[in-house]
Amino acid sequence: MKALVTGGGGFIGRYVVKKLLDRGDRVRILGRKNYPDLQKLGVEIVQADLRQNQAVEKACLGMDCVFHIGSLTGIWGKRRDFYQTNVLGTRSIISGCQKHGVPKLIYTSSPSVVYDQGDQINIDETTPYPKKYLCPYPETKAMAEQLVLGANDNQKLATTALRPHLVIGPGDTNLIPRLLDRAKRGKLMIVGDGTNRVDLTYVENVAHAHLLAADKLIPHSPIAGEAFFISQGEPVILWEWINRLLEKMDIPKITKSISLAKAKKIGRLMEIVYHILHLQKDPPMTRFVASQLGTSHYFNISKAKKYLGYTPIISLKEGVDILVKYY
Repeated sequence: MKALVTGGGGFIGRYVVKKLLDRGDRVRILGRKNYPDLQKLGVEIVQADLRQNQAVEKACLGMDCVFHIGSLTGIWGKRRDFYQTNVLGTRSIISGCQKHGVPKLIYTSSPSVVYDQGDQINIDETTPYPKKYLCPYPETKAMAEQLVLGANDNQKLATTALRPHLVIGPGDTNLIPRLLDRAKRGKLMIVGDGTNRVDLTYVENVAHAHLLAADKLIPHSPIAGEAFFISQGEPVILWEWINRLLEKMDIPKITKSISLAKAKKIGRLMEIVYHILHLQKDPPMTRFVASQLGTSHYFNISKAKKYLGYTPIISLKEGVDILVKYY
């Protein structure tokens, strides 16, 4: 199989690329940087931004499958930037697939596309998109997901979307590094009563799910035009899990707490201040972050098990041990 991986030099992308190479597939990646280490492994590099329409479309030429993993992530920033990368960039990928006869498109989405600010307990893929989003990232990811699923025509292009939740593992530059940094600086507080449960996903399991989707995705298949939650399938009590991780890394546990309502008020105030002052860096707290830290959000992965044949190949305990050793 000849596969294009957008964001192939990033966290999840690299694991997908490695798994493709390990089984003998030919890989091309599209990314903003050059990646000499991947080039040495035989990966073809297309250096371009997702906002470069012609370059993105051309990168799809000759491919049997596109893994669209690249996106603009974050809790803060201009909606225009998120829209141009996540929505218009995805539109270019779809156009490239259609123009060049690519038969398969797998989109890396996020469970945040259906996050409605409240507890989401064992929800499945029938959960609707919310009417309002707290920041541009989930909003534009939802728009892009709908574009991808809507492009499934059951004739020439088959599409599917995967929604991995809170991805952890070596190479992560966002979730765990930020968590550890704030904990070391004493800037982390328990939001809510500390009993909220969440799903985590080890990165190799995410890559595994992507390859399963590619192998099963054909027109009229049960996964064509469908979205799938991907996780470990074993939700944890978030703050207990964080404190166990900190203990393993000899970092003091989190003991201070703040109510969810107060954290959201502070987040809203900071959003206003950062907006007025045109500050580019992430605020210490936002309403979205407060909600994510103080509510339960875990998912029923029965659909992925049934139609993708997905089960985690690495347990959460194994994943955490690997992560601790890495740090």
